[in-house]
Amino acid sequence: MSESTPSGPGDGTVLLRRGDIHSPADPFATAMVVERGQVAWVGSEGAADAFASGVDDVWDLDGALVTPAFTDAHVHTTATGLALTGLDLSDARTLAEALDRVRAHAAAHPADRVLLGHGWDAARWPERRAPSRAELDAAAGGRALYLSRIDVHSAQVTTALLDLVPGVTGRAGYESSQPLTDDAHHAVRSAALDALTPEQRTDAQRAALRHAASLGIGSLHECAGPDISGEDDLTGLLRLAADESGPRVFGYWAERLHSAQDADRIRELGALGAAGDLFVDGALGSHTACLHQPYADVAAPHTGTARLDADAVASHVVLCTEAGLQAGFHAIGDAAVDTVVTGVRAAADKLGLARIRAARHRVEHAEMLTPESVAAFAELGLTASVQPAFDRLWGGEDGMYADRLGAERARTLNPYAALLRSGVPLALGSDSPVTPLDPWGTVRAAAFHRTPEHRVSVRAAFTAHTRGGWRAVGRDDAGVLVPGAPADFAVWRADALVVQAPDDRVARWSTDPRSGTPGLPDLTPGAELPVCLRTVVAGRTVFVGPGG
Repeated sequence: MSESTPSGPGDGTVLLRRGDIHSPADPFATAMVVERGQVAWVGSEGAADAFASGVDDVWDLDGALVTPAFTDAHVHTTATGLALTGLDLSDARTLAEALDRVRAHAAAHPADRVLLGHGWDAARWPERRAPSRAELDAAAGGRALYLSRIDVHSAQVTTALLDLVPGVTGRAGYESSQPLTDDAHHAVRSAALDALTPEQRTDAQRAALRHAASLGIGSLHECAGPDISGEDDLTGLLRLAADESGPRVFGYWAERLHSAQDADRIRELGALGAAGDLFVDGALGSHTACLHQPYADVAAPHTGTARLDADAVASHVVLCTEAGLQAGFHAIGDAAVDTVVTGVRAAADKLGLARIRAARHRVEHAEMLTPESVAAFAELGLTASVQPAFDRLWGGEDGMYADRLGAERARTLNPYAALLRSGVPLALGSDSPVTPLDPWGTVRAAAFHRTPEHRVSVRAAFTAHTRGGWRAVGRDDAGVLVPGAPADFAVWRADALVVQAPDDRVARWSTDPRSGTPGLPDLTPGAELPVCLRTVVAGRTVFVGPGG
């Protein structure tokens, strides 16, 4: 892609031409004008000539595709940056390989007070077990080490790190030599993250934002909270995003409100809501998601961990609604989802359904849904903030979900088609670093769900990963390239565009231009994903790749 002059800071007028502009304003658009951080015009190449002499800059797209920038609706930015720049075990193929990486990381970071690592997944290792504490003690050379499981709902740690957390052995979730869960995990994670210097934290955040921009992500929802990171982490991230060129960051703080004064503190942090990972339960991989029926793969039957009851959910939703804040909850298991539904419905009985719906409260993950809970989400106006890569990694007849739940229950997980049919707003995300920042891969995972009846169209998934993220923060005017919308967009090198037939979710495709529908890249498994050439936020270029 070439420019007539170097791009300005976003305050001038720019004409983009000779490309494919993905816009409902004109499905055949090849040109777009951006002015003062907004889309000013979308149209044809011939009509673009009228603008050519009155703009500050002209970008020749040379056939590239322009789409709205993606919004990742669930990210842990600092942890993502630490995984990008440090010890990431998400692709370790065996326990032995993971321990070798720990040894190498410890040797390469002799000055770190606490070693940090992420991403082990024993369910995919031939050993089928987590590293023991003794093995990590040896691999880390007796140093303090925090090593989170891929779902970040449990972690294995060294003895030296436990010694830094007085009383941890008496907390819920502590078992000798076993990975930590629940309160014990939260306490040790807090101690590990407290060992980061401000410079390390900022460097990690900057790395994560830079990586997001390189993938065409123009905004992300930071899901922070007292059991996840810390107030300084959130406020520092929001300040960094405001001060430096990069993706927008919308912050959430996952702390339960007990009074109206608590709402004021949430606002002072810069958060949009007391939402995100406000835990009603844990995760399936760590056996802490709260279920109605016991897990299928444990010797002593149990149903996971319940962290909030329906009364607590109702109280929180009432206080948030009255304060004009979004409420939101982390709920994965069917029992946890039902707890949220019961609590939100009780809040609606008190305040009125219209007020609850208008607040656009949200539920993160929402994996184990029944037809009744899907209908309740639609009734209550709850946004489902979901992560299709979970199904890609752990779904299927022989995946981790089937191990934990049995194949029959596993087939019910992540029913995206049912949610959309019922009118439930969807916002797609990654939960990075649980799964990587990968927007086109996320769209593909939703469109080619391992359970065919849960698949949605590529267009519906793309909308949920662009406009859906904006709607989830209360903005209906963004995430789409139409005049007046924020100029948040990405430029892509992509193979031939296709238009999905309206009567078929996946199998049949049409390239007939008479469809009047903007095309999207072919995301059929095996097809090459688009490559980001440039990302623009509020009219300002925040990433330029090769050829961009």
